[in-house]
Amino acid sequence: MEEHKSNKMLPKSYHGRGTSNNPANRFEEIWSVRDSEWNDPEDPAPKTQFFKDTPRSIITYNDSPDLPFTVSINPYRGCEHGCIYCYARPTHEYLGLSAGLDFESKIFVKEDAAKLLRKEFFSARWQPQIVTMSGVTDPYQPIERRLGITRQCLEVFVEFRNPVAIITKNYLVTRDIDLLEKLNQYNAVAIYISVTTLEHKLSGLMEPRASRPQDRLSTIKELKERGIPVGILLAPVIPALTDHEIPAILSACAKVGAQFAGYVVLRLPYGVKSLFEDWLTQHFPDRKEKVLNRIRSLRGGKLNDPQFSSRLRGEGVFAEQIEALFAVACKKVGIHNRGPVLSTSAFQRLHPTQLTLFDS
Repeated sequence: MEEHKSNKMLPKSYHGRGTSNNPANRFEEIWSVRDSEWNDPEDPAPKTQFFKDTPRSIITYNDSPDLPFTVSINPYRGCEHGCIYCYARPTHEYLGLSAGLDFESKIFVKEDAAKLLRKEFFSARWQPQIVTMSGVTDPYQPIERRLGITRQCLEVFVEFRNPVAIITKNYLVTRDIDLLEKLNQYNAVAIYISVTTLEHKLSGLMEPRASRPQDRLSTIKELKERGIPVGILLAPVIPALTDHEIPAILSACAKVGAQFAGYVVLRLPYGVKSLFEDWLTQHFPDRKEKVLNRIRSLRGGKLNDPQFSSRLRGEGVFAEQIEALFAVACKKVGIHNRGPVLSTSAFQRLHPTQLTLFDS
């Protein structure tokens, strides 16, 4: 059946999925929804589907004044990790899909990412600079284990010695330590491990297909032992749900080798608001109103504030408390609140024949 802008909830939750809801696409006038009679209580969770994405360019530029990077690449669109709070969920609506279950079960794969990246670096227009991988979806989500597209891109970074900063919450990044070590010879790599909670059960509910907290700590430890600059991002800090963990998270990460840290307060753009509210209703009904009210206090009375000046940190007394708690905790455990300064000085643009001679 079809309904006009329906936002009907699916009647059951799916194990291993952040949400079972597929809210209407804000750009579509007509939206297909499952009929209540169609849903079988024994209906299995939908399998992840993969689609080929064929962009003309792999590099994305932004001019956001509150972001620490201006250039990024994203090998995948959509993310199977299924994090319920993910601010990137609404990007799937540009594809005619939903920010809900579609975002985590319909993944678009940029098979030519490495080829496109090499083309960009060979261009005389490219000015060597730090590239963030990735600014939207995780480059080490589960399918990367099989496809290796992120690894192929790292090989290009090694070839050109162009610096890269990687943000991930998956232990799979340790697979590529050999390439990371080569980049580190030229001060051209930094890894940020996203840590939201130390509670195993809570992590499973919020981030169903991402590495669990203990595995993320192991990731930090392994990278540090191999000399790779590694820090953490407390992203997002969820008021009245995870904010009290800030000192414990920083302490645990410092013990295994984290050298720097940053944080971002929960953002709920567009359809993520309703998805997150439904998730609270299902898993934390006793805390739902407290969490939502605390978010509103950080966001000028709303659940989301898109203003550059405040969208990442919030504003007001609770925002100030989070900032102070983070700063004190960092100082106590000896973690810097700034990452390393990477270098572009070793960048090289070699012709393929030169590469052959160089390898010989």
